[in-house]
Amino acid sequence: MATKTKTKANAEIGDEGEDLVLATMVANGDDISPLVRHAFEMGRPEGLLRQLNYVVKKKEAEIEDMCKTHYEEFIKAVDELRGVLVDAEELKSDLQSGNFKLQQVGTNLLVNLEELFESYSIKQNVTEAIIMSKNCIEVLELCVKCNNHITDGQFYPAIKTLDLIQRSYMKNIPARALKLVIEKRIPIIKWHIEKRVNSQVNEWMVHIRSSCKNIGQTAISRAVSDRQRDEELMERQRKAEDQNVVGVEERVYTLDVDEDDEDSAMKFDLTPLYRACHIYGCLGILEQFHVYYFTNRSAQLKSDLEISSSQSFVESYQTFLAQIVGYFIVEDRVLRTGGGLLVPDQVDNMWETAITRLTLLLNAQFSQMKSATNHLKVKEYVTLLSWSLLQYGYDIESLLDVVDNNRDKFHLLLMAECREQTIEALNHDTYELMVIKKESDYESNVLSFGLQTTDIMPAFPYVAPFSSMVPEMCQIVKSFIKSCVDYLSYGARDYFFDVVIRYLNNFLIEVINETLLNTINSSNISVSHAMQIAANFTSLERACDFFLKNAAQQSGIPLRFIEKSQMTLSAKAVLQTSRDATYITLLGLVNAKIDEYMNLTESVTLWTTEETKQNGNEYISELILYLDSLMSTAQQVLPLDAMYKVGIGALEHINNTIISAFLSDSVKRFNATSVMNIGVDLKLLENFADERFYSSGLEGMYKASSFRDCLVESKQLINLLSSSQPENFMNPVIREKNYYALDYKKVSTICDKFKDTADGIFGSLSNKNTKQTAKKKSMEVLKKRLKDFN
Repeated sequence: MATKTKTKANAEIGDEGEDLVLATMVANGDDISPLVRHAFEMGRPEGLLRQLNYVVKKKEAEIEDMCKTHYEEFIKAVDELRGVLVDAEELKSDLQSGNFKLQQVGTNLLVNLEELFESYSIKQNVTEAIIMSKNCIEVLELCVKCNNHITDGQFYPAIKTLDLIQRSYMKNIPARALKLVIEKRIPIIKWHIEKRVNSQVNEWMVHIRSSCKNIGQTAISRAVSDRQRDEELMERQRKAEDQNVVGVEERVYTLDVDEDDEDSAMKFDLTPLYRACHIYGCLGILEQFHVYYFTNRSAQLKSDLEISSSQSFVESYQTFLAQIVGYFIVEDRVLRTGGGLLVPDQVDNMWETAITRLTLLLNAQFSQMKSATNHLKVKEYVTLLSWSLLQYGYDIESLLDVVDNNRDKFHLLLMAECREQTIEALNHDTYELMVIKKESDYESNVLSFGLQTTDIMPAFPYVAPFSSMVPEMCQIVKSFIKSCVDYLSYGARDYFFDVVIRYLNNFLIEVINETLLNTINSSNISVSHAMQIAANFTSLERACDFFLKNAAQQSGIPLRFIEKSQMTLSAKAVLQTSRDATYITLLGLVNAKIDEYMNLTESVTLWTTEETKQNGNEYISELILYLDSLMSTAQQVLPLDAMYKVGIGALEHINNTIISAFLSDSVKRFNATSVMNIGVDLKLLENFADERFYSSGLEGMYKASSFRDCLVESKQLINLLSSSQPENFMNPVIREKNYYALDYKKVSTICDKFKDTADGIFGSLSNKNTKQTAKKKSMEVLKKRLKDFN
């Protein structure tokens, strides 16, 4: 019990301690929420409530103590409060009176204030309306400005105005209807601008297409000028090299592609194209324009690559090719300055398309051409096209391949045309020696082709050793060389001098040589014509050195290279062979003519006559006249060696004719008189042969064999038949000395036919009868010995 009491007392003491703490905190105005939270967290809210009640009771006790202490002051305060209440009543009355008056005044002010608020609202609405109106006006002004720009064709300002409207005004347009209208019209306006720009671009494309021909022709003309400068420079260099001149200025002329100069020369404007690119870029559809441009220009190219059916290619090729050149010059400028409008691959594709079509077309046209002149003209324009476009970086190998692949075709046509010219020159030739009357003609017909035989200028009039066909043929050959070089230069990529020489040899052999040989071998050729052609062969053979040098000069080969290498044309040897063949033909004609004069086997009286002819047989005078004319003509026309061959051949044929006549089956017998007459003929021929041989100056060149030597067989036969002791022929010593040219078999045959009559001229002369009889016996002895020898 005592323990419980003590515990309760302790608890009360503890509670009092807590109450004091709580009371202190309340008195101090501290926050007691932590105690409250702690009490509830500890699960002891009753203790806290009890403590609060204790604090309340304690505060009530304190208040009661304070009231007891200040009772008198409180009474006084109540009294004073009553007094204040009276004053308050008075004040209330005054306040009510003042409030009434204030309400009267405030009511009027409130009405005015409401009117002010209403006016302010109206003003604010009006201000907003003005601002909205200004915005609408500004938008409408921009719309009007955009329309004006479009009307004036100023599309870039128009697009910038539209962008300004969209960016800065569309969100602030208060009028919904206006905003909807503008939003609807902007795409339409942009579409309209796009169409207008497309229209301008299309007009530009039509204009530039019509201008491409002039652009291409201008570029090709400049290429021609550059080529001429190159040729002049090469010619000066060749002359300087041939003259061993040192320090020649070396310059290289190329097609100048400076843009300013190009603008002045080409005369085409890309401004509409640049403007269109800019407009499309502003519209945000630049890639669409790139596709549009490439598609349309490709279509134009396809159309340009179609040749006209109303004109032949020869008539239209210049315009056609110039159009292509102009097209790709324009595309090169667009590629370089168009800001990405074209890319290199696109230009390359267009060029591939063009080059494929061009190669097919040119190959087809070249294969159909029948004229070398037209072939060369087209080739020249193709190489000029190549030269022009090469300066802009285009690959021209395929075009040059076309030129190279058709050069054989060209040279066949060229040879055919030159063959016609050669035949025409032959038909117009008089086959007479060309007479040159003045120095200028000598230079143009002799010196210009290297046909002179001496460096000394001859006296005029000068008789050339050739007929008029020679300088004409030389001119034909010269033009052939030029055409060959013109075709091969600026096209062939190899060392084309060898090709020129090959074609030149072919032309000289297959055209010049064959044409002359065909003339020689024709059935109606005369001796004078054959002689003149033989002389012309000699002149043409001499001209071969000029042809070689001319080909070298035109091909850019220094002459010292030709001289050092001792190069010659193979055609020169062929012409020499043909000249020798011409001599053979000439001798055949001469021999045929001699046979017409002699014809010994058909004249019976010639072999059995008893009449001694002091001036020879009848034919001999005509024969000698013919030989004199022949040798005179040969001396004028042919060189001495050729003249010698003609004389030797003619006299040998006469000799063989006489021997053949004695051996002929047609001649059954002959007598001494005929032998005597033929001996007279031979004497006359020997006299003619000696006179012509020595008067022609041949003795210095041919000492070992003269014209007389050609008749030695006939002369020895006549001497044998006329000899009083013909059996001496069987004596080797005498035969070797006097009859070395005779064949014993022929002598045997001839002697069998030698049968003189008893009443002949020898028989009628009594003082010679003995000699004649002795001769007969001697001849019989010769015949017997010849038979025994056989």
